[in-house]
Amino acid sequence: MRRLSDMRRNRVPALLAGVVGVAIGALPALAAGDALTIAFIQKQGDQQYFVDEANGARDAAKQLGNVKVDVVNVSMDSNAAISAMNVMIGQKVDGIAIVVPDQQIGPQVIELAAQAKIPLVATDDPIKSGTGVPAAFVGFDGFDMGSKVGEEAGKLFKESGWSLDDTSVIAAYEQQLSVCQDREAGEEAAFKKVVGGLPKIIKVGTDNSTMDAQNKTGAVVTANPNVKHWVAWACNDENLVGVTTALANAGAPAANVIGVGLGAYLTCKDWQAGQTTGNKAALYISGRDVGDAAMRVLVAAIRDHKPLPAKTIANTTIVTPENWKAVMGSCS
Repeated sequence: MRRLSDMRRNRVPALLAGVVGVAIGALPALAAGDALTIAFIQKQGDQQYFVDEANGARDAAKQLGNVKVDVVNVSMDSNAAISAMNVMIGQKVDGIAIVVPDQQIGPQVIELAAQAKIPLVATDDPIKSGTGVPAAFVGFDGFDMGSKVGEEAGKLFKESGWSLDDTSVIAAYEQQLSVCQDREAGEEAAFKKVVGGLPKIIKVGTDNSTMDAQNKTGAVVTANPNVKHWVAWACNDENLVGVTTALANAGAPAANVIGVGLGAYLTCKDWQAGQTTGNKAALYISGRDVGDAAMRVLVAAIRDHKPLPAKTIANTTIVTPENWKAVMGSCS
């Protein structure tokens, strides 16, 4: 497993056993300056994280030289993702990075790339072949991310002096997505470790969008009128902001809400505006870093015949209203 900071120091990926990949030796030799086209197929391509990821891929392509990136937004449509795979393979792209709308299409995605002898990496959401072998992955460690969110929420809870008895947690995430399951499990475990116990946890299944989280949280608040204090964590910033917005709309004071985001690209907007908010902290993740890394490992595989690393893991950092600008630089 490699971290992006390590990869920047050493661009040569290591071969790790048990990862689906194309037989690099079977690919035609390419000179350093040969033109390449890489397809980047993304779910929810209009979300800020994925916009940043696409831009990171494009910037890396410019730095690598003579690399074109075709970004395709398939929203949450698995059929569109398979169609995009077929189109890109038909156009004879040199490599494919994909964020699948549904991990269940993983075997089909991997098989299509393998048959076409096109190197493929899964970004953000891991996928496996029909025999259970994972594709090369670029992204984050879900449980570790969740643990950092839960730890921060636990610290803020202890500082607040609230009681577990009059507090409830809203955990909003797409419940069928393994990375979201991992993040929520990490959030729950770390909070419990810091605090020594857990309040009532209300798990809200969403499609990972702000509006869906907001709508479903509104119903949760209505059904729990006696809750005095709220803790909120989620699979991404969209969910978290949807939850805290719904709580504010329902009349919950910001002082009675501890929301810890995952992404920071939306939670930072309240901090930038100087607003009093229930968004108290967030785990900063950089989509740009993931897009950059996906391009670099693919181009190294194609041009230099370097094996795709099994995992390339990005770093993450907790940010708050006090330090976000120093860490993030700007709020996009």
